[in-house]
Amino acid sequence: MPTILIVNGPNMNLLGKREPEIYGAKTLSDLESGLSALAASLGVEVRLFQSNSESAIVDFIQEYGFDADGMIINPGAFTHYSYAIRDAISSVGVRTVEVHLANLHNREEFRSRSVMAAVCAGQIAGLGFSGYHAALRFLAVQGEEIQ
Repeated sequence: MPTILIVNGPNMNLLGKREPEIYGAKTLSDLESGLSALAASLGVEVRLFQSNSESAIVDFIQEYGFDADGMIINPGAFTHYSYAIRDAISSVGVRTVEVHLANLHNREEFRSRSVMAAVCAGQIAGLGFSGYHAALRFLAVQGEEIQ
């Protein structure tokens, strides 16, 4: 069964509490249970991971990325400056979609630049949990056009 990694970075553990006017009222657990259910319906397995630590995210990608069939990553604040996470994605060569709950481009200027984008198959921002679902569907069909 194909395996898709789902990696969430800093502060995602605070979903539902942190700035609900931007990120919504649902929790990380809500996100993960919805993705697990969707994965089962698509015939793929998901390996879920969240950390506030850059090094833990790099370690996870290096440990599991070579054997994965795809990866969804929300690097949080690391989006804008973590060349270590960017290099880990590039090094393992797994097809990756960068996802953000909020639209990076209609917030503070510093949030609009992603150092991850160049090593990802695509980026989805501003669609909330639906962005993760779209990314999972995309990766489950190995990037073929979604009907």
